[in-house]
Amino acid sequence: MTQTISRLYDTYTDAQNAVSALEAAGVPHSDISIVANNSDEWYGNDKIVDRDHDGKDDRAEGARTGAGIGAGLGGAAGLLTGLGLMAIPGVGPVVAAGWLVATAVGAAAGAATGGIVGGLTEMGVSREDADVYAEGVRRGGTLVSARVADGMAGQYETVLDRSAVNIQDRGAAYRKAGWSTFDPAAKPYGADEVRKERQTYGDLS
Repeated sequence: MTQTISRLYDTYTDAQNAVSALEAAGVPHSDISIVANNSDEWYGNDKIVDRDHDGKDDRAEGARTGAGIGAGLGGAAGLLTGLGLMAIPGVGPVVAAGWLVATAVGAAAGAATGGIVGGLTEMGVSREDADVYAEGVRRGGTLVSARVADGMAGQYETVLDRSAVNIQDRGAAYRKAGWSTFDPAAKPYGADEVRKERQTYGDLS
């Protein structure tokens, strides 16, 4: 038996590290998914992407390590080499790869339930948590999900917990500000809104 474990990250770099750590721990990349907000066009433009503030383009660094997000990665293995741009109802433009993507953009999990919410609940994630995950991505975050064997879930959750958002606290913060549930018909956040949201939760990049 398998179960789905998911975590939300405020920065793509933290999520990227989580994916790499899962793969290093033995989770096949076919069982991992990543969905990152791209409303501010951090991916796919000509600007330098420097989320870790080391003065180097993260895409070029990733290409060299085989775990990156840039084009032209050649034969590098791993989930992150397959990232693509798409739109998800209620979330807007995202950069994504993995098994959740097909469900998130499919008709069955489209506007009726919200792509991310439908995909997660279909895999056993509670509706309450799925709503917060989807809203977190809508507001600029990155979601990482993995399908793992029941007996290994605790070990992999420890891997994912590094730098992850506390989903209960984040959901409480959203609700305190007037949010109630993810709305797939809602207007996606724009670039300025995403930047403001990231600043609110500590990503000052």
